Amino acid sequence: MPDMERWRDRADRLPIGAIAAVLVVVVVAVVVVTTMLSGKVGSWSGADGADVALSLPKAGEDASTDGAAAAATTTTAGGSLHVHAAGAVMAPGVVEVPAGSRVTDVVAAAGGAAADADLNGVNLAAPVADGERVYVPRHGEVVTGPAVAGTSKGDRDDNVIVNINEANETQLESLPGVGPATAKAIVDYRNQHGRFRSVDDLLNVRGIGPSKLEQIKPHARV
Repeated sequence: MPDMERWRDRADRLPIGAIAAVLVVVVVAVVVVTTMLSGKVGSWSGADGADVALSLPKAGEDASTDGAAAAATTTTAGGSLHVHAAGAVMAPGVVEVPAGSRVTDVVAAAGGAAADADLNGVNLAAPVADGERVYVPRHGEVVTGPAVAGTSKGDRDDNVIVNINEANETQLESLPGVGPATAKAIVDYRNQHGRFRSVDDLLNVRGIGPSKLEQIKPHARV
């Protein structure tokens, strides 16, 4: 086997240092290939001396989703809201509620509704915003001033709303077109026939016709 003898003779003539260098190169190559197959390559120094890291996608992983995934990890949940709870609540003042809360959550955070609260005067399901004011009226109260969070627009036109089942004669006179005589007629009718089932029932009261009812309806409720 002359070829084998020739290669063996050449190997015997190689310096030990050269053989060691070849072995080191082979070992380094094996390590790099093994690391790449596992999905990662270590860091190396770039041209500016900074460490540069390379991450290879694993099998079945879509590299195009990396940006979306990174954005998702930086998304934080909504914070808290500070809302002023006023009116017929147990502990009026500024309360803190989670983002996405509604009027009912604000009332609960303020200790709940007071015994004389008229919860029909506010939309408990309405969402609230930071810095908003929620006012809970009391039975028979004539509410004036800025619109109250969670109250429907129709009930808040001109910032006046009157519960015709609870209001006294003086409070009823705040309704458009209602003077002392009509206010007394409303109270008398209520005393004789009981509570109004709807604002339209005011047509049964002496002195109130269709035109006056249309004036009253945006400012009254039962």
